[in-house]
Amino acid sequence: MKLRNYRFIIPLTAIAVFLCVSFKNPKAIIKTIVIDAGHGGHDVGCHYGGKNEKDITLKVSLLLGQMLRDSFPEVGVIFTRSSDSFVELHERANIANRNNADFFISVHVNASTSTTAYGTETYAMGLHKTEGNLAVAKRENESALLESNYQSNYDGFDPNSPEGSIIFTMFQSQFLNQSLKLASNVEQEFKKTNRYSRGVKQAGFLVLWKTSMPSILVETGYLSNAIERKFLTSEDGQMATALSIFEAFKQYKKDAEK
Repeated sequence: MKLRNYRFIIPLTAIAVFLCVSFKNPKAIIKTIVIDAGHGGHDVGCHYGGKNEKDITLKVSLLLGQMLRDSFPEVGVIFTRSSDSFVELHERANIANRNNADFFISVHVNASTSTTAYGTETYAMGLHKTEGNLAVAKRENESALLESNYQSNYDGFDPNSPEGSIIFTMFQSQFLNQSLKLASNVEQEFKKTNRYSRGVKQAGFLVLWKTSMPSILVETGYLSNAIERKFLTSEDGQMATALSIFEAFKQYKKDAEK
């Protein structure tokens, strides 16, 4: 009888070892990430010193995507655009939704009427906490006016209407905590490379509005500032910018999958 019990324990032990080995490296939680290069085509974004926002965002996005593919082959990387093409804001969100993305990162470059303004800031979808946040959101949302049927695409929303922004005051994202976490990581990484961080913020961006996953919008610097313009249009600056976002995502992924 004792022998039978002993013999029965052996396969159970083997099963336990098998389970430990099998679940030691669990399947990645983050399977798909969508990278959105802001603006594109006839939508140049902000324009200063002969440089266009759309060109910088595309180069930084492609670099970021390559870093992710090289380091995380198990993660699918999808671009909303990989060339100088115009993609409507609502379609950028649709691309992420159709592909069941786990995260959406939109890359942009900031601008100001003051040529001395500088620094990075990363946004999550939320309320316009300040007039400055509202101004940034309005500028980025103006891309919707280049769409032939923008009012039907955004439920009648007019980015130039003061009343239009009221819809965002009722918006509550179930992904806000995750979005703010990655946004915080991004700004921390920028600080490590001696970039001036203007912090993590919330505002109503159309490109983030209809995404059904955690989403952030990164303002990588001010094109209106001559020093930052030189940095953002250089290969080293674009590589450093992409690397900061990559390192932030790597840390987020590590924490999320613990």
